[in-house]
Amino acid sequence: MAVVEVSITPLGTAGIGISKFVAGCVEIIRASGLKHQLTPMGTIIEGDLDEIFAVLRRMHESPFNAGAQRVSTSIKIDDRRDRPEHTMAGKVASVQSKLDR
Repeated sequence: MAVVEVSITPLGTAGIGISKFVAGCVEIIRASGLKHQLTPMGTIIEGDLDEIFAVLRRMHESPFNAGAQRVSTSIKIDDRRDRPEHTMAGKVASVQSKLDR
């Protein structure tokens, strides 16, 4: 299972706010059914990497469809194949367990 962080930034828009563009991208993730977490600086998605890539492509196109002239997309992938239980929650729990000692 993969855990992917994505940040999509539209450029060349009429204003400086981008929340409407972010909302459009989040709607795409929600429709996909993939588990995700919106954060202040990006979005985390977990699941099958092929499914995530397909969703990322649609997300990248979304700001263009909403009027952006340029889009910068940053993607960070943690693809662990030795443990099928590799999840967002598991990653956080692993660090937390070391802090609680």
